[in-house]
Amino acid sequence: MVTGSRLPVSVVTDPELGGRWTSLTAGGREWLWHRDEPRRAHVRPGDAFADAGGLEECVPTVRGLPDHGDAWSRRWRRDGDVDLVDCPDFRLTRRIRDDAGSAVADYTLTAEPGYRFVWAAHALLDLSPAARIAIDGPAVTRLYPDEGAGRVTGTWPRVDGIPLDRLGPDDGTAVGAVVLAPRVSVHDGRDTLHLSVEADGRPVSVALWRNLGGFPQGAPYRSVGVEPMLGRVFDRTAAADDDTAVVPAAGEVTWRLTVIATRRA
Repeated sequence: MVTGSRLPVSVVTDPELGGRWTSLTAGGREWLWHRDEPRRAHVRPGDAFADAGGLEECVPTVRGLPDHGDAWSRRWRRDGDVDLVDCPDFRLTRRIRDDAGSAVADYTLTAEPGYRFVWAAHALLDLSPAARIAIDGPAVTRLYPDEGAGRVTGTWPRVDGIPLDRLGPDDGTAVGAVVLAPRVSVHDGRDTLHLSVEADGRPVSVALWRNLGGFPQGAPYRSVGVEPMLGRVFDRTAAADDDTAVVPAAGEVTWRLTVIATRRA
């Protein structure tokens, strides 16, 4: 449920660097977290992920190969009000527009019929330790304790003893989760960011990356990802038939991401 006064949302993207969202502001607040990562400006297709923060477009997978997908490491081009990128197996187009103060991003992926993929709006958010993540529940939640382990299935918001709706101070942990729900709200102080994904009957979810100083080994830092997703797994190669999007005979899949910001009085 969206409550509070709505704030106009402003988005800045960088087609030259993977279509990355470099800014997501509302009411004077920058929601996207950033970190200094010199490799980000020089990545090439097939490179390991260079985590500079912001929001990266991860498709056709998040984990697995290519690392964080094939689109984030390529130069996009702009055609009128549309950004697009050509990858070996697909073309992705994106149109971001204002809708009464909300940011709405419409996507189309074009590929051969039968092509299976997942997509995530890999948004790393600048949040305080007191921030709270809200998802209408109970919702089936798949917890991935670490990158090499299998998953544990439970019910939002607590899985395997971990309160996924709370952050708190750094505790040296890092876990990923996929919540089978189409909407998420992030509350931090008086401000709330609402994100939702619509995909006309295709599987959708919300991925979470809860890194409280537990990743990477040797040089850990804190980062929190709240990621609307098309599909329901991080790695498409490990997906069941109903856990990915599948390109139909018409040759394209469309979906929509909506971002709304509010503030309490």
